[in-house]
Amino acid sequence: FELVEKGEVMTVPSATPFTEELSRSYFRDIISGIEYLHYQKIIHRDIKPSNLLLGDDDHIKIADFGVSNEFSGGDAFLTNTAGTPAFMAPETLQDDAQNFQGKALDIWAMGVTLYCFTFGKVPFEEEYVLGLHKKILKDSVQFPEKPEVSEELEDLILQMLDKNPTTRITLPEIKEHDWVTSHGQFPMTSEEANCELITLTEEDLANVVKHVPKIETLIMVKKILKQRSFRNPYIGTKLSASVKEEFKRTGRSNSAPESFNHVVKRKVSSDANIDVPLMEDS
Repeated sequence: FELVEKGEVMTVPSATPFTEELSRSYFRDIISGIEYLHYQKIIHRDIKPSNLLLGDDDHIKIADFGVSNEFSGGDAFLTNTAGTPAFMAPETLQDDAQNFQGKALDIWAMGVTLYCFTFGKVPFEEEYVLGLHKKILKDSVQFPEKPEVSEELEDLILQMLDKNPTTRITLPEIKEHDWVTSHGQFPMTSEEANCELITLTEEDLANVVKHVPKIETLIMVKKILKQRSFRNPYIGTKLSASVKEEFKRTGRSNSAPESFNHVVKRKVSSDANIDVPLMEDS
């Protein structure tokens, strides 16, 4: 494990989106990271700014693999819905959806993330999940008048947010895109140089989990990291039922598949997880 003190790269919505140059720098890191994951036969399934941490070297580190899928062959063919509503690909939301390609899901989420970097908000916004799903399925991508961005950036975002997964731009094509490479001035590292297949040994598997802490310990660690302080954040308080509520509020992402049908009385924020109302209360 690694403590990444700078935290999330961006909070969405944001009134101060990144410059195009900074967006390019961060996005190139994401490309390399996703390429590495796909090479290891892993689909992340929940790429979004809050799962992208900024290291001390100002490079992006991908976090939260709670809904990731491992696959064999050339791509994953998935049947279950997981992730964060505003970042979910349209093919996962169709009534007749049976299975969908995993790599294309990550590409879509990368496109939404790049839109967030550029404009400080997600491309499709709606208070309630069913309305959000409808917009993702039907609405075209619109670009705000401000900030002004290059045609190359708009082109890349549109190709990543292609509602048809079979024609959506692929990762190798993204690596060659004019916006990513600054018209060829800064080519991306080759897959061979970026990736090396990891093989797990029996010792690795035996050592992966030594001890699972109590839930109170996990809550405290999260609170400490959030405050960026190593003092006890619960000094002077009792760990009681309120701790469970604190865990529910600040704990691990609820974007796991088993949380899909959980309904709570709040609206969808741009970076909200999947446990939100399907529709407005009548």
